[in-house]
Formats: sequence, C-alpha cells, structure tokens
Amino acid sequence: MSIKSFLAIPFAKIIRKKVYKWANNPLETQEKVLQKLVKTAKNTVFGKDHDFENIKTYSDFKKRVQVTDYEGLKPYIDSIFAGKSDVLWPGKPLYFAKTSGTTSGAKYIPLTKESMPTHIEAARNALLFYIAEKNDASFVDGKMIFLQGSPILQEKNGLKLGRLSGIVAHFVPKYLQKNRLPSWEINCIEDWETKVNAIVEETVQEDMRVISGIPSWVQMYFEKLVEKTKKPIAEIFPNFHFFIYGGVNFEPYKNKFESLIGKKVDYIELYPASEGFIAYQDSQAEKGMLLQLNSGIFYEFIPATEFFAENPIRISLKDVKMGENYVLILNTSAGLWGYNIGDTVEFTSLKPYRIKVTGRIKHFISAFGEHVIGKEVEKALNDAISGTKITISEFTVAPQVNPKSGLPYHEWFIEFENEPEDLADFALKINASMQAQNIYYFDLIEGKVLRSLVIRKVKKGGFHAYMKSIGKFGGQNKIPQLADHRKIAEVLEYFLVEE
Repeated sequence: MSIKSFLAIPFAKIIRKKVYKWANNPLETQEKVLQKLVKTAKNTVFGKDHDFENIKTYSDFKKRVQVTDYEGLKPYIDSIFAGKSDVLWPGKPLYFAKTSGTTSGAKYIPLTKESMPTHIEAARNALLFYIAEKNDASFVDGKMIFLQGSPILQEKNGLKLGRLSGIVAHFVPKYLQKNRLPSWEINCIEDWETKVNAIVEETVQEDMRVISGIPSWVQMYFEKLVEKTKKPIAEIFPNFHFFIYGGVNFEPYKNKFESLIGKKVDYIELYPASEGFIAYQDSQAEKGMLLQLNSGIFYEFIPATEFFAENPIRISLKDVKMGENYVLILNTSAGLWGYNIGDTVEFTSLKPYRIKVTGRIKHFISAFGEHVIGKEVEKALNDAISGTKITISEFTVAPQVNPKSGLPYHEWFIEFENEPEDLADFALKINASMQAQNIYYFDLIEGKVLRSLVIRKVKKGGFHAYMKSIGKFGGQNKIPQLADHRKIAEVLEYFLVEE
C-alpha cells in the first residue's frame, strides 16, 4: 500500500462525515443555498428583472421566477454572447457547455467560477465515499480511465465552448494526473472509433483499476480489448475494481458487461449534467444517489402527473414524498433559474435524500447518451416524407442495444399506408434529418458507436393488433412515438411484414 492510498482512507472518512453533516440537515442547507443564490444574483440583469431585492422566502421566489427551459433563458444567454456581463450571474461564465437543443439547435449552458468546482468536488466525493465504505483505497495506486469527449475547446466572442466532459478534463486534480488515462494526445482525437482503438493500444498493458464512461462507449472499449487479447477484461486487468457510469440506464448493458468482464465488479452511478452535478451513489448497500444539496443548486419539484396542467404544484424539498415521480427544476450558481432540465426523478430515501432518475418528462431515447426526443423523430419522418406520396399510419422508435451482429442502432417500426419505392433511401433521409437535429446522435453515428437506423415494416393493422394484444385499443390510449426500452418493440416483432 502506497502512502497515497494509506492517507486516502482517513481523508475519505473525514469528507464523508462532512457531507453527511449537511445531508442530515437538508432543509436548512437548501434554505441557505436559496438565500445565497438570490443575494449573489440580485444585481444581475435577471435579478433586477425578477425583483430579487424583495425575495425573502421560497414563496416570494415562486411568485417572481417562473419555471422555464432553455428557450426561456435564451435571450439572456444571447446577451452574454453579445458581450454583456452580470446577466444571469455576476461577471461572465468561465465556459459554456455545449449540449443538444430542441427548437434552437445546440444549447449553451453556462459554467461559472462558483459552479465549476462543484462538478469536480462531487465526482471526487463519489470516489471517496467508495473508499470510506470499503476501507480500501488500493485502486489509487493503479491507473484510471475516463472515457470522455475531446478537451479541445472552441471560442465564440471570447467565450470558451466545449462538451462538459471535455471541459472537466482541464480540472483533473494533480494527485490523479499520473494515474489518469488516456493521455492528452489520445483524448483529443475527435473520431470515436479511432480514439477507442488508440485507447486500447495505450491501456492494454496497464494496471487499469477504475473505468468510467457512458456504458455504450465503455462496452465498445471492452469489446475491442477482448477481441485483441482473446481474454476477458478480468484477466486483462486483474485489479479492475469498479465501473463508474452516468447519463443512461445501465440495466440493458449489465448482463453484457458482466459477460465481457468475466467477474462481478462494483458499480458507482453518477448524475452529472451540464446544468449541475446533481447526485452520486454514496453507498453500495443503498438504492439511489445522494442528492447534492450543498453544491450551489436549489431544487424544486413538480409532480410529473401535473406538469402539463395550467397551474402545476411546485414544491421545495421539504414537501417531496416517496413513490412520486417529479420533474426536476434547478436554480444554480451558474445562473439557471426555474430551469426544467427535462428529467424526472423519484426519491428512494428521505433520510438522507436519495433519488433515482426515472426518465424524461416527455418520451425520449437515450440508450447511448443521444437524448433523442419526440419532436426530433417527428420532424425527421416529416422531412423524409415531404414532397413524396408516402403515407404512414403509425410508427414508434426503440433502441437496439444488443444486435445479433454489427453496431447497435435505432429501430424504427413503421406501418405504411403508401410505401416508399426505395426503403433504404427513405431510411437515409430520416437518418440525415436526425443527425442534423441532434448533435449527440450525429457524434454517435460519425464515431461509429451507432450505425444508421433500421426500418422494420409493420403489417397493415399491426399497431391496432398490438394495442388490442395489450388491452389498450381505442379510447385515449396512444402509441408512444419513441421509448428508451424495447417493451413495445418486442411485441411488435410479431406484427412485422415478412421479409
């Protein structure tokens, strides 16, 4: 055991004790966060527009700050890009994290000198909690790999832009830099397949102990290692301790992972978003992730069942309940106010507050981190149909995570009234529109993590037959136009046109 790993254990236990101190005083902690956020931002453009000067309570705050999304804050974001300071938060952001947008294309989420350290600290604390629980820090003596986006940043009007994972790469603590892979040069490779091949070559002989990334990306890395060595991961990296993931549902991948690894390992789930590092798994023995109440984020919650009502209930942490599905609303030290990030969560514990991500408030697909939403698939289909005689009765889209051969893909189940003459060309048009709309999907196709979508022709009347088969034919029942699972797809397999 090295001095570093020896000292890491008492340090981890000190940090855990410190975190649980605020976690065990959650309402007081959140009240302090709200008051600090409002006080700090009262002289910003947004603060003046919303009378922050006279906000004393959460009730005052709700009356002045409405729930919004990126579109609602975009005029303020545009003002920052035009060169103005003190708009959403004092000064100017350090960075803008570029994410996929909806109606406005790419979104640019501010990261400030106050918010950026909370991302780093939460990621660090997730590791420290594991050390404290296991009383073992031996993994710090080996190598760690974080599969992430390129750290190369762009500039727009003097403001630095990049993917969150790439920005975070600039903040790796010094004590981890010698242990961390891939190297900077390889991390800067843009093409994903080229990058993974280079990472395989760089790491195959290393003592890898911690591996982190979006499951689909890590699975690709594992498969290439197994293909190269003809050995399971457990033999290639005998000291491999645990896998850290976030951003997608891991369950579809778990069986495949354990098969590739060749032994059971621990898993640590994170809930990082460009808008803030929201939660991390604080114990292998507990369900859910510890909600970060002391990280410059004041949380609000709207019951998902009421979200689209004219005046939905909007509550703070003190009024949440177990078993309820909530839309998550953020107010942050990056200058996001009443911000709906689109995720839904459920509490798995109230002492301390732990959550699990249950999905999106709208139907979506993010099996590979692509964050595809209903509006995108609708537009893609309409783009492909436009100017043709093609007509469609019904459709739905599902991810194919584990195909029998080749890369994963999105599977489109379509019931045509009037079919395209060239189905392959029709699929290419849909795919082109999807890539144009969604930067994550584009990157996954270009990086050869996904292959182009596949269309399955459903028999005429097939969707009706499907709805009858599940007892939901007629009335207000509708086919979801996309889903992040294959429950619908698996039944629709019985209603396909024979090829």
